[in-house]
Amino acid sequence: MANRQAAKTTFEVENVIQPIFTGGSVALENGARILASTLGEDAVLTELTTGKRLAEIEGDGEPISTLTITPSASHLILCSRSLTMRIYALKVSPNFDSIETTLVRTSKPHATPVVVLAVDKTSTLLATGAADGAIKIWDIVGGYVTHTVSGPSVLISALHFFEIAATAQDSVPERGAKKRGRNGQEEEKKTDSRFRLAWGTQDGKVRIFDLGKRTTTPVYADAKRKQEAHESNVQSIDYSPENHALLTGSRDKTVTLWLWREGGWQGTPMLRHELVEAVGFLNEGKWMYSAGESGLLRIWDTTTHHELTVKQDPKSEGEAILSTIYLPHKSLILCTQSDFTLALYKIPSPTDVSILRTGPYEPFRRISGTHDEIYDLAYLLRDQSMMALATNSEDVRIVSVAKPQPETEEEGTYFGHDVALLKGHEDLVMSLDVDWSGHWVASGAKDNTARLWRVDPANNSYECYAVFTGHIESVGAVALPKTIPPEDSEAFQNPLDHPPPFLISGSQDRFVQKRDIPRESSKKEPTTLRRLAHEKDINALDVSPNGRLFASASQDKTVKIWDTERLEVQGILKGHKRGVWTVKFAPSHTPAIQGETGGAVSGKGVILTGSGDKTIKLWNLSDYTCLRTFEGHSHNVLKVVWLHIPSDDETAGKKKITFASAGADSLVKVWDANSGETECTLDNHEDRLWTLGVHPETNTIVSAGSDSKVTFWKDTTAETQAAVNSAALKLVEQEQELENYIHIGAYRDAIVLALQLNHPGRLLSLFTNVVTSPNQEVGSLTGLKAVDQVLGSLSDEQLFLLLLRLRDWNTNARTAPIAQRILGALVKSYPARKFSELSVKGARGQKSLKEVLNALRVYTERHYKRMEELVDESYLVEYTLQEMDSIAPPGGLGREEEDVEMLEV
Repeated sequence: MANRQAAKTTFEVENVIQPIFTGGSVALENGARILASTLGEDAVLTELTTGKRLAEIEGDGEPISTLTITPSASHLILCSRSLTMRIYALKVSPNFDSIETTLVRTSKPHATPVVVLAVDKTSTLLATGAADGAIKIWDIVGGYVTHTVSGPSVLISALHFFEIAATAQDSVPERGAKKRGRNGQEEEKKTDSRFRLAWGTQDGKVRIFDLGKRTTTPVYADAKRKQEAHESNVQSIDYSPENHALLTGSRDKTVTLWLWREGGWQGTPMLRHELVEAVGFLNEGKWMYSAGESGLLRIWDTTTHHELTVKQDPKSEGEAILSTIYLPHKSLILCTQSDFTLALYKIPSPTDVSILRTGPYEPFRRISGTHDEIYDLAYLLRDQSMMALATNSEDVRIVSVAKPQPETEEEGTYFGHDVALLKGHEDLVMSLDVDWSGHWVASGAKDNTARLWRVDPANNSYECYAVFTGHIESVGAVALPKTIPPEDSEAFQNPLDHPPPFLISGSQDRFVQKRDIPRESSKKEPTTLRRLAHEKDINALDVSPNGRLFASASQDKTVKIWDTERLEVQGILKGHKRGVWTVKFAPSHTPAIQGETGGAVSGKGVILTGSGDKTIKLWNLSDYTCLRTFEGHSHNVLKVVWLHIPSDDETAGKKKITFASAGADSLVKVWDANSGETECTLDNHEDRLWTLGVHPETNTIVSAGSDSKVTFWKDTTAETQAAVNSAALKLVEQEQELENYIHIGAYRDAIVLALQLNHPGRLLSLFTNVVTSPNQEVGSLTGLKAVDQVLGSLSDEQLFLLLLRLRDWNTNARTAPIAQRILGALVKSYPARKFSELSVKGARGQKSLKEVLNALRVYTERHYKRMEELVDESYLVEYTLQEMDSIAPPGGLGREEEDVEMLEV
């Protein structure tokens, strides 16, 4: 039987909600599945419907100035501030779970950074617009310039390829146009004269370049006076072949519709309300849309110029729309907002115009490009299928964390997708807490208020239930009681109609407040208790499991235990040398915990604290003394949470009592509360961790902080223990099997198994028996042909392992003959390149192989040199004996001659 190994607590990354967009350019291919976006200096490709990251392209050290993806998803083009343009060929895997990116070309297209790109609908031509006003048109596959467009030295702000209608008045028949090929020779190529490139500049100019004629046509608001189309940046251009019309939008707060009349473009200005960032035609030119700083997507009738969407108030500054992508065949518009949110709108058909007039036109789905800095998080609902995030925003974000079920999932619903926003705070939200049911969420913010939210996803209701004022500075901590009501009670059956009884809030003003939460049916005025609690900011609060006590942690290095009924101090925890950032009561069914000085303390009466002094302390609530100090973090400890403890007394007694901590060192540590030792350290973040959460059933740890990532750590302790026990049992069985092979003389199987188990001593013994056996087989390299066959059929890993053993044996004069015999057999069994091309695992790779082979060579040369010296010495002995024979008396041998003869024998 295998000995049962001591259980080791282990966790592995199960899921990660990570940023996909941090500002800059985004692009979609025609299938609306692959989203290309900028992530810092890198670019990422994401599947829009599932949120799965398909590929990540590392940057060149400079920020990406713009990017685009071809409509056919064949290529990705990246331009950066380093003046380079990189073109990648894309290959999607058969099951669409990854994309292989191959760099096919790197070039320097302009003398200044490229700021705008455009690709034609055939995915063959690429237009680049630079900051110095230069425009070039490229053949994507060939990599050469087909056209160079001259213009003023003003930044190009918009580019758009289009093909005019065949019946348009300014169309001309096809003709042969010459271009210069890659070999420098002029080649004939049929060019359709209907292809155009429209471009706009920072000073309001709009021009149209004819790719067939290679001529540029200006678009003037007043042709006689040559008044330019706009007065400021032209941010967007679109063309409608059905109307043979252009649409331009500018930061001069105008949208202009241009129609071709009397041999020129005549414009009709509209909209004088906002800075316009994007415009376009919808539904085959019947409608138009505009978007900009107001954050509203507005739709207009092309014929009447009347707005079809209902009038709405401008949205917040963070919701300002910076760019749009319209996919006609999907009836979809993707809008990029200034808060890095991607908003998707469904475009109704002209027959469903009533949808736009019945209420505010809102996106059907939002995607958070980045959650920015995450200050706090909490599981929601009884099944923990959602999570609330307090990010660097005045809104609380709610995301789905339910396990994906492909057979029932709707498009766009996946692990981590945005569900709702809790809007109401006027400044950054700093802390969150939830009640026992997960339907009531408390939040504290820098607007000096705390709020209670009612979360009802079944009815798509996410409303603010109450607002609590009274603090004069930021509310940095909130806490709700988590006492579970009896299962037969109305509060348990219908928690949505039964909010928590009270809310505790703590602020930078050093006060704590207890506010009774009003009932909608109650006419009783809610009471408020307020106390000056600490000498410095209050960082954290927690309510005891029974709701009778709460703890406040402060920057003044102390934690105070309060009675929730009267708001009176019951005890003070002193011992930390820096401010205390986090505090957590032990669960109600926690078993007794061992202190440093011995003696067990009831788990119901202990509490954890984490501090800026890099330590965690476990306190006894009976006498407010420190039971144990945990050291291991290299920076501030910012959050502690108790891990799941089974409620069954028998099971709980056998399971370790553990908790997790997160710090500014970007690490999560799991601790054994009884031993004080670190069970494991979890590392998947690049910046400080502000918050932790724990799933109450699965024990999944959730960590988040300044790097925008939310990491879900799965508890793999049971799986790890099972694997350890299984490996130990298998090892015992293999050991016995090896003994059996040796006993019966099955050298072939024994050598293979000894290599697999990595037993050098037994392997040497086996080879020694074979090499020194008196019954040597004729023609065998080692003495036994079965062993020769084993040596000639080793895998790369086994061969490398055997070379390691031979290197060690070759250094010892006693075992060197065996090593040389086996090494000789290997050299004769494989070609020389086999040894130099071995596939070696590990970080050192071929360097390790080179060192092993070199060591074998050096000691082998030393052995041969010693043999040569012995041969030379034997010649000297033979010469001496011959000379002694020549002077020996002929009559017989004397005493000395007899000694020499015996020496020769």
